[in-house]
Amino acid sequence: MSRLSAEDAAQLVNLMAQLLQLSIAPDHQPGVIANLLRTAEIAELVMEFPLPEEIEVASTFEP
Repeated sequence: MSRLSAEDAAQLVNLMAQLLQLSIAPDHQPGVIANLLRTAEIAELVMEFPLPEEIEVASTFEP
């Protein structure tokens, strides 16, 4: 799995903000990008965790 670069994260933040019609103040943008990069690192750890083939899918909670 390839890591998300800071440049790609910045571009993704800008594109998603446009798509969601969300304005991000310029002084907040570095923090948003840093949080996205950290979230990507955490997700990478979760996705790399090996699971045995015979494991069953968890049931879906429906209130």
